[in-house]
Amino acid sequence: MRKTTEAGIDVSKAVLDVAVRRDERGLETARFDNDAAGHKRLVRWLTKGGRLVRVVLESTGTYSFDVALALHRTRGVAVMVANPRAIKQFTGALMQRSKTDLTAAVALRDYAIRMPFVAWQPPAPHVLELRALARSIAALVVERTRERNRRQALPATVEASAVVCNDIEVNVRHLDRRIELLTAQAVTGIAAHPDLQAGFDRLISVPGIATHSAVQLLPELLVLPDTMTVRQWVAHAGLDPRACQSGTSVDKPARISKVGNAHIRRALLGRSTACLCLAFPFAWRRRFGCRRLFSLGRQACETPLRRHGTPRTTASPGRTSPVFRLGM
Repeated sequence: MRKTTEAGIDVSKAVLDVAVRRDERGLETARFDNDAAGHKRLVRWLTKGGRLVRVVLESTGTYSFDVALALHRTRGVAVMVANPRAIKQFTGALMQRSKTDLTAAVALRDYAIRMPFVAWQPPAPHVLELRALARSIAALVVERTRERNRRQALPATVEASAVVCNDIEVNVRHLDRRIELLTAQAVTGIAAHPDLQAGFDRLISVPGIATHSAVQLLPELLVLPDTMTVRQWVAHAGLDPRACQSGTSVDKPARISKVGNAHIRRALLGRSTACLCLAFPFAWRRRFGCRRLFSLGRQACETPLRRHGTPRTTASPGRTSPVFRLGM
């Protein structure tokens, strides 16, 4: 039977710090460049001796994706892309006093030994392309909101510069065009793949969700494993309730944890508020105001999820989350 070796990799922009312990020998460390040539040398170093290797590294976005993909494609190597929050709490439990690249790699190796290992599966290339477009659109929307806020604030002073006002107007129109262009490219990419189109059609059939929101939600949902349960989906979005209770004196109201994918949470929260705008007449919204409406929108996200996500409650048999009906 082939023996298994555990390794931890601390990923940075330029280098990879690796820690591994083979048999009962001392801890071995190495450093490789975070590029294609460095990834090849890393694979050869990890697999020498014909051993099976389990590798844990943190999710660091674009810096960790290529090395994770190279390890995943290597026979005899299983890679786990761990949540940085879980690694931070695990390192705290080890009571490490120093924080260096080497100690981080050692902590990741210990995590591979002591904690459940969940192998990473890379998403399909067209899903990754769609997610890149969606996140670029989201960044442009944030930038457009900032410019609109600046445009709204400028007339408050009589000394407002006409040149600056014109520049902001031009920039807002430019951002509008870029958002429309990227959204059109995303919709075209979705139409080219039947599985994406089926999920897209399901999403836009939900009241309050249109093209823009569906483009934001679809790729974030498709990169998740098909085996996830309803509660795991809710927790991944950071919409699970967080209880705060201790003894008889502390019993605060439950709030959403906000620990998870902020892209999903932001899209769903905005759509819940839009649904309330459709459900209640203008006179009601005028009476209670936008802040009250936003609060109710957040509660609209929390209430059904509490039913599925609270540990004290058992979900009804056969009840599924709408997100599982994407037709994937």
